[in-house]
Amino acid sequence: MEEIIKKDMTIKEIIDMDEELAEIFFAFGMFCIGCAMASGETLEEACEVHGIECEEILKALNLAINQQ
Repeated sequence: MEEIIKKDMTIKEIIDMDEELAEIFFAFGMFCIGCAMASGETLEEACEVHGIECEEILKALNLAINQQ
């Protein structure tokens, strides 16, 4: 699996790739898609704030983007 999405990308950059990826964020309890912080916060930073294992959501996001 190619790692297209990286943990140093902002939430906005990830969602801009494909808006359907928002469902993965929601599944992990991250409802920050519309939050002002999403435009400047990296995936890794958001995971720290929300207490989520970054590698788990990163794997799910990359799996989804690679299946397109």
